Amino acid sequence: MKDVAGKVAFITGGASGLGLAMARSLSGAGMKVVIADIEDSALAAVDDEFSDSNTDVLTIKIDVTDRDSMSDAANKTIEAFGKVHVLCNNAGVFVGGNVSDMTYKDWDWVMNVNVQGVINGMVTFVDLIKSHGEGGHIVNTASIAGHIGIAGLSVYNMSKFAVQGLSEAMRPDLAQFNIGTSVLCPGVVATNIFNAERNRPDDLKKESTQSRQSGTGSSAAEGRGIGSMMDNILQPSVIGDMVLDAIVNDVFYIFSHPSFKERVGARGEEIAAAFDRWENFRNEHNI
Repeated sequence: MKDVAGKVAFITGGASGLGLAMARSLSGAGMKVVIADIEDSALAAVDDEFSDSNTDVLTIKIDVTDRDSMSDAANKTIEAFGKVHVLCNNAGVFVGGNVSDMTYKDWDWVMNVNVQGVINGMVTFVDLIKSHGEGGHIVNTASIAGHIGIAGLSVYNMSKFAVQGLSEAMRPDLAQFNIGTSVLCPGVVATNIFNAERNRPDDLKKESTQSRQSGTGSSAAEGRGIGSMMDNILQPSVIGDMVLDAIVNDVFYIFSHPSFKERVGARGEEIAAAFDRWENFRNEHNI
């Protein structure tokens, strides 16, 4: 999408963190932006921020796990702007802790938001993007945790590997409709995701969420094996500009933290070595 000015973008989790950074960058490039979020206070702050600017920004309260909520948001978007060209499946939550401590409520909450929320966005918006024939782009927010397994991040890892896999598969599927795909794979960014418990639904809360709530302090991080991830914390604005560039230039992978290049490469090397090992096994046993 070389010319994004005047086009319409819909961003989930758009009222804070990465989503708000995307909204600022896309709006700054002349796009009409729909900021969808579950937090009333964050949406109110966004309304205040953009009210004095000469931009086309619409805020909508949404629960990405609720298909009716997603459909209603899509209808409001079409009513306001007529079309949708860009979908940013960005809403996400985080739970950290040893896999043996994770409960059904932990799994359900994270998978409902991080995976089912993306599914709901895809089912709701892909046909809308296809319908006008002008092409478009979809950005799925995964994580560097969608490429490497990290101790203490089992639930989050699984959800982000799922988003990564979906993104790789949908890329050729949608290319025939002139719809590009990008998958955002950041390390740690200065957002509120480590305080995601604030948005956990009552029916999925446990007796004590404090034991699962993530902190940004080094002791909390080290205790879950993610201390090294905290060394290079980026500001969200950097990510917003990278997402805009990926949309304009149809770039698939968006990696914000080059310090993880070696670890991602090491995983690939381990997988390649495993292929060789089992090929040798079959040859040795003539099977």
